[in-house]
Amino acid sequence: MPRKRHTAEQIIGLLRQAEVELAQGRTVGEICRRLEISEATFYHWRSEYGGLKVDQARRLKDLERENARLKRAVAELRLDKQVLKEAAEGNV
Repeated sequence: MPRKRHTAEQIIGLLRQAEVELAQGRTVGEICRRLEISEATFYHWRSEYGGLKVDQARRLKDLERENARLKRAVAELRLDKQVLKEAAEGNV
């Protein structure tokens, strides 16, 4: 079965729908089968997106992307610093 990628907005919508169905007495297993996701995915989504609004989820994803970009930049700077240090030691 091919993987599906859900946006944060879709995930929040599915979680809200699942909460309504849970309140109606359906089990998590039934809900997950209907949503075509695993129970592990449901619980992972609920821990990550539970209680968030759509704009908050967008902001969270933007911050995660920015954080990843900054980590890559710091790693590149460390590498540059290490190369320069080794070059300076070779000149001595």
